[in-house]
Amino acid sequence: MSASESDNMGTYSQDMLFTDGLPSADPKVGYRGTSAATACGISYRQLDYWDRTGLVQPSVRGAAGSGSQRLYAFRDILVLKLVKRLLDTGVSLQQIRIAVDQLRAAGINDLATITLMSDGARVYLCTTQDEVLDLLGRGQGVFGIAVGRVLREVEASLIHMKENHIDDVDELAARRSTRKAV
Repeated sequence: MSASESDNMGTYSQDMLFTDGLPSADPKVGYRGTSAATACGISYRQLDYWDRTGLVQPSVRGAAGSGSQRLYAFRDILVLKLVKRLLDTGVSLQQIRIAVDQLRAAGINDLATITLMSDGARVYLCTTQDEVLDLLGRGQGVFGIAVGRVLREVEASLIHMKENHIDDVDELAARRSTRKAV
């Protein structure tokens, strides 16, 4: 990632978590919060909470007060969908926060080849078939989330949704504030 891309993404970035194997996108183009929530199967309220608590924040544009529009990059939406999947399988939000932080720190590069696994209490990262077999061999019940499959699901859910350029969203916010002032 170039320095200018990093500057455009703000102080918070999911970029270390998701790098290779994803559609490249203009750092000024993203999806509005409602589209991101719909694509992930979560409520807008949940999306807002995860943003405010720092679990998953929009890397294209964050909320900046009333009337501003968050813009989520494809990578952000993938993180949201993975968080939702982990929650659906019973992993606590506290454990998910730890897992997301560890994935970011690990700098995972090829998402299509990894699987996230859990026994309901902890989340495991599996990058080879041997690791998966080892986890299953311990007799604990585990589930797996193939990140590559989730990536394709997110792509499919966003295919008919409109991407928004940050400048277009600024223009819309300006028109709304002008209308309110009248």
